[in-house]
Amino acid sequence: MKILVIDAYGGGIGRQLVAGMKGLGLDGEIVAVGTNCLATQAMLKAGADAGATGENAIKVNCRDADVIVGPIGMVIADSMCGEISPGMALSIAQSPAVKIFIPFNLCRNHVVGIKDYNASALIAEALETIKSLAKDQNPRP
Repeated sequence: MKILVIDAYGGGIGRQLVAGMKGLGLDGEIVAVGTNCLATQAMLKAGADAGATGENAIKVNCRDADVIVGPIGMVIADSMCGEISPGMALSIAQSPAVKIFIPFNLCRNHVVGIKDYNASALIAEALETIKSLAKDQNPRP
């Protein structure tokens, strides 16, 4: 199973996701793709199996990922303070992978019905979802 972790800014959310998945001992490849080199570097330091940076890296890795996880802004063009290009958002949205969105109400995007949980609680829930999908070994419907 190929799990693609996408993050922006300094990669703090992605770093926590990668470290959490490594702690679960998942059988599969964790690929970290940052919108910038700082985000990628943070996820690699947390133990990602591979990493790349930028729009083309997102487009290429979305093609064969089984699971994509990251902040919900990754599918909203121009979000994350402009780090998500329309091409990135489209590639993620059109990927056949199962997508796990962590809902942060930031950058003038608000998901109604979502309480302002702290990042740790949201990441823990995302990790539980990934753990459940990994047990299935075929996350795509």
